[in-house]
Amino acid sequence: MKKLIFLFVIGISLASCAQNRPEQQGSLEQDRISKNLDSLQVAYFASGCFWCVEAVYESVEGVQEAVSGYSGGVIKNPTYEQICTGRLEHAEAVKVYYDSSIVSYSTLVDVFFNSHDPSTRNAQGPDRGPQYRSIAFYMNDAERTIIDAKISALKKVKMHSSITTQVKKFDVFYDAEDYHQDYERLHPDQGYIQGVSVPRLNKFKKKMPEVLKSSGKH
Repeated sequence: MKKLIFLFVIGISLASCAQNRPEQQGSLEQDRISKNLDSLQVAYFASGCFWCVEAVYESVEGVQEAVSGYSGGVIKNPTYEQICTGRLEHAEAVKVYYDSSIVSYSTLVDVFFNSHDPSTRNAQGPDRGPQYRSIAFYMNDAERTIIDAKISALKKVKMHSSITTQVKKFDVFYDAEDYHQDYERLHPDQGYIQGVSVPRLNKFKKKMPEVLKSSGKH
């Protein structure tokens, strides 16, 4: 039985990297342009599979859009296949477009820490590898101060005494391939989404119901 459970977990963890590319459903780039995101602020986070992280942030009031992509490394224009090898410095990350008059950067950092386990190194849930590591990117000193304060507070809590989250100056973000965007919303019945992403989103919603969009949906 233990062997069967182990094989099941391994199968789930490989599901995202082994996933066949689905048919593209419309122009997601055009969708983003039509939302007029230029007037919004942006923030960047990495905390495991970007399908999961994107869905979490898009459930938050004041977040207009979350884009899956790659950040934290040095290679230009990485592909998903390259990222999945685990040999690049880039992590799966999200770019969050938000209205700071509705949700603060500090709250987005709270969302970050409340929607994943920051004590697991190079892993999140069933996913293993440096591409799934925890990174809080900052764009200025004020954002770094907020992140550092949140980490200091977490370290005072016994269950989070060992924080592996990297605090990294933002450099560059590369959009992931179109078929990754809005993946949870477009593919609700996919195995990984049902087994990993949806439970992670629901767990977050129970932790921070006060920040959710009024419909409770993303």
